[in-house]
Amino acid sequence: MEASDILSKSQNAGYDELNLGVAALIDGERDWVANLANTSALLFYSLPNINWAGFYLLRGDRLLLGPFQGKPACISIPIGKGVCGTVAKTKTPQLVRDVHAFPGHIACDPDSRSEIVIPILSGDELIGVLDIDSAQEGRFGDDDLKGLRKIVDTLIAGTDF
Repeated sequence: MEASDILSKSQNAGYDELNLGVAALIDGERDWVANLANTSALLFYSLPNINWAGFYLLRGDRLLLGPFQGKPACISIPIGKGVCGTVAKTKTPQLVRDVHAFPGHIACDPDSRSEIVIPILSGDELIGVLDIDSAQEGRFGDDDLKGLRKIVDTLIAGTDF
């Protein structure tokens, strides 16, 4: 099956298959750079209507750009600023239908219209966030949230951060 066909099925079935793909990619490799790089590539080329997929990692009092696919991005995001910084502060996911309506949105790519950000936690400790953007307003929904949370869980279980 082509990567671009993964989510042409029902969203839940597509995310289950995508999660199996992540598990296969990281199997036997615990390095965080390698695992996040391959995962960002798989997400970028598998999810329809997205223009950025990647990770920001907690470094002190900021999120620092990690492996990603898409246009060049903001390098450093203060905790509590923008969608990613809000997720880092609250440790809860954000599903944003229109980023331009989000208070304090940081516009790294002016083409982005919607965004979903999932915290990466080890217990209660924040490691970073998974960030996915789309040029389509309202692109993300509850199925995306559930599916991406499972992918983050797979990453946490198989990676040494």
